[in-house]
Amino acid sequence: MLSNMPCRRELLRSGCGFGSLAMAGLLTQPTCLEAATRAAADRPVPHFAPRAKRVIMLYMEGGPSQLDLLEYKPALRKLSGKTVELREDKFCFHGALMPTRWNFRQSRATGWPISELLPHLSDVADDLCLLHGVHTDSSSHTQATVMLHTGAFRVIRPSVGSWVVYGLGTENENLPGFVTINPIDHLGGTQNYSSAFLPASHQGTRLGVAGDTLPDLANASLPQRRFLDLVQAENQEFLQRRGAGPEIEVAIENLELAFRMQTALPQAMDVSQETAATQRMYGITNTDKSQFSVQCLMARRLAEVGVRFIQLTQRGWDNHTDLSQALPDRCRQVDQPIAALIFDLKQRGLLEDTLIVWGGEFGRSSAEQNSGEGRRHQNLGYTMFLAGGGVKGGLKYGATDETGSRAVEGRIHIHDLHATILHLLGIDHERLTYRFSGREFRLTDVYGRVIQEILS
Repeated sequence: MLSNMPCRRELLRSGCGFGSLAMAGLLTQPTCLEAATRAAADRPVPHFAPRAKRVIMLYMEGGPSQLDLLEYKPALRKLSGKTVELREDKFCFHGALMPTRWNFRQSRATGWPISELLPHLSDVADDLCLLHGVHTDSSSHTQATVMLHTGAFRVIRPSVGSWVVYGLGTENENLPGFVTINPIDHLGGTQNYSSAFLPASHQGTRLGVAGDTLPDLANASLPQRRFLDLVQAENQEFLQRRGAGPEIEVAIENLELAFRMQTALPQAMDVSQETAATQRMYGITNTDKSQFSVQCLMARRLAEVGVRFIQLTQRGWDNHTDLSQALPDRCRQVDQPIAALIFDLKQRGLLEDTLIVWGGEFGRSSAEQNSGEGRRHQNLGYTMFLAGGGVKGGLKYGATDETGSRAVEGRIHIHDLHATILHLLGIDHERLTYRFSGREFRLTDVYGRVIQEILS
């Protein structure tokens, strides 16, 4: 009987730790081998053979200008200054067409015209799958951002990373399955990595580039283990009294994961363990204010140790008034690190089963704004790219019209993108469901098609 057991506080005061609590019958914990065996047995099984094991999502907050970067539109030079009627979302407006002010140069890898602002990505273009016909439902930053990350913006839904971990579990029981580095606090904030109605264990673990959001991770100690033993003993006793409950079981699981992370996560994030040559390859310098280069190297390290879904964020692509200065600055911050990430994964044999997804919540319009110093939002046709993980490299799929104003070929909705991501991971997007509030929910709602044409 519980009433005959020794007092937990007495056991802890006497110096008894985890083992003593287990001996006293207060807490039954499996050994590390037992835990690993059980975890492997409980891990969900893909619906079919996957092409990718993990995803690295590179989110460019604000909407990068595809017309100045990856989608060459020579017709805009001929039509420069012409006032036309354009659409943004469901609204029409009149604007003067504006060509890019930067040169597009032939990629040595593919022969594609790519902006001079992205010389390093141009060199790895044979690994890229450019999607020129992407479109989404809103030209509002908040709505489009939440749509990209969750597949919906009118109601709260789980993020794509949470769905992936729910569907596949994690490869490393000492690390979270879903990590988001340097996420935004606006434009939906935590919705973009929330598990919503899925179990809380599937939500994204938020990290800063310098580990500043996890200040105590490096201080694992025996007193912490003893304190956790006490808390978990109370949790187990409450669970026995109340009976099985997913909320309590998830809380117990999350506490144990947090303790295991104290050793594993700081080590995985520590880019100082990399050689000086590797750090230079990613462009890591003391003056790298954005530290996107650090994010990319951390992403490779996290991918190596089994994190299932890794999300990186680079802010500052909403160029309404500062296009001439801000766009080159942002490109300098991301061009070399992303190219290095692709090259590094490839040389380590990881690119073939790591899917890289790059893009913003939407793109930019062909119409000038603020006397040519900016571009409007464009959600009816813009560019994203994929790399690795079972997609064809050196492929351009889809197209917009001659001015880049709307997608006309190979149109890809965000639901299609999500369906394709899940497919590459071995998941049928129509079968990955969760029952909530009386009905079955899925990431793609009742939409979505797998883009078979881009699969290798």
